[in-house]
Amino acid sequence: MRQGRPAPADPPRPRRSGGSLLPVLVPVAFLIVVAVAVGSWVQFTERRAVDTVHTVGSSAADRVDVEAVVQSVDAAGRELVLRVWVTPRGTLGEANGAAPVADLSLQTSGATLSDLEFAAHERLATRDVQVALAGGSISDYPFDTYETDIAFRAQLGGKQVPVRMLFSNNDTLFSISVQPVPSRQEAVVALRLARSGSLLAFAVFMMVVMWALAVSVLIGAWYLTTRSEDLVWPGLAWMAATLFALAAFRNTAPGTPPIGCVLDWFAFLWAETVIALCLITVVVTGVNKALHQHAPPM
Repeated sequence: MRQGRPAPADPPRPRRSGGSLLPVLVPVAFLIVVAVAVGSWVQFTERRAVDTVHTVGSSAADRVDVEAVVQSVDAAGRELVLRVWVTPRGTLGEANGAAPVADLSLQTSGATLSDLEFAAHERLATRDVQVALAGGSISDYPFDTYETDIAFRAQLGGKQVPVRMLFSNNDTLFSISVQPVPSRQEAVVALRLARSGSLLAFAVFMMVVMWALAVSVLIGAWYLTTRSEDLVWPGLAWMAATLFALAAFRNTAPGTPPIGCVLDWFAFLWAETVIALCLITVVVTGVNKALHQHAPPM
């Protein structure tokens, strides 16, 4: 019996070459490295600014040292809280500067709301004083700036003595530029306060996100209204959730900005308006289409 020829074997199928992730991972890794590098540089710059101590005034051996540290800035109340620690040096103090040898009076500038009085031979304690701010308005948030002057003039036993001030800032929401004012025995600085770089970057990022969400909802509304469909409930839920989530997102802005500030008029109020109008348009259009589709033929 004649045997048939064996059937020819099927040619091997070419293997599908899977898409390599390397062209995607390399740019992503590069962007991550750049972002971390920029963030590290900004953080280091702000940390160095916070750790900087500005020395102003006399360097005489017999003097009164005043350590003035900004604890907090209240832009709405237009004042800052300054923590003051006084130390008499040389023959002006006793117990290594823990107490003055005579009654010590520390007179401040007009912007400072109170002077400081210390009794002779009594241990010195830190005091908190309020300093009024001039110029600027919190409605300019996050681009608001303020100015003020801080001055200290010391009298020990009724006689004026040299003063040296060591000024620093502990409020991370504000950056403070210090300009020393020349004086013979007083310590005077002119301050200019502005929002810190981190706060400014975050506020600008918030405005970009608000507009991005508004544009996303606008594109979604255009897509839903141009299709011949009824109400699309998942789309409506997404738009409504975005409308309320944006308000909660706005309230996370650092520094508690008031309603009507630059942040609102540049992004938040307009984004909310766009989203609300898109939501209403989608509902009206969807209901109109549903009524026309289900209407009985004439």
